[in-house]
Amino acid sequence: MASQDQISLFELFSPSSEPSPPEGFNPDLIPTDAKVPIPAGTYQTMEQMRVHCNQCFRCALGENRTNAVIGRGNVKAPIMIVGEGPGQNEDETGLPFVGKAGQLLDKILASVKLTENDVYICNVVKCRPPGNRDPQPAEIEACKGYLLEQIRLVNPKIILLTGKYAMLTLLGIKQGITKVRGQWVERDGRLYMPIFHPAYLLRNQSREKGSPKWLMWQDIQEVRKKLDEMEWDG
Repeated sequence: MASQDQISLFELFSPSSEPSPPEGFNPDLIPTDAKVPIPAGTYQTMEQMRVHCNQCFRCALGENRTNAVIGRGNVKAPIMIVGEGPGQNEDETGLPFVGKAGQLLDKILASVKLTENDVYICNVVKCRPPGNRDPQPAEIEACKGYLLEQIRLVNPKIILLTGKYAMLTLLGIKQGITKVRGQWVERDGRLYMPIFHPAYLLRNQSREKGSPKWLMWQDIQEVRKKLDEMEWDG
């Protein structure tokens, strides 16, 4: 696990405790103008955000979407899981992690008795990149305000970052996931842990010691342990 000395290496976003949009701010401008920021306090509910995201053209991804993909799970969950971007199944249903990778994620959570009541699952970008390509920096930046609002609304104790783009967006870590996975990073009373993306585990089926699946098992047990400690303390 990461030492306390490692924590200072990463600059994390720090949400305001009781944010409110600036005076004169017009949230109706958000879906059409990427130059208009999305300040903390813009949304009171995920449903408000869902409506906006389905009207959003802050980047070109909105031109080809079927549905914006906001999130699933408990909006007051102690654990948030952040993926990278929706795939075809997610675009069709409007829900994140519902394909094969999502089914594996659900099994991983169930293996340590974590249910949908314990987690809220979302992505860095809310619309599917063409051909399931990686999200581009401009697309991530255009959508980042939505993600930060989701973190504020859910207010999770633990945030699990699946894959390099989730890790880069929220922690600014540019190292490979294999070097930092399983390490806790603490900021403002919130714990972050980078973990393997379930899609990566589907491509690496070995369960031998040291394999990605074996390492994921160690990580998810650590998450369960940490959550139990927090609930005991609080």
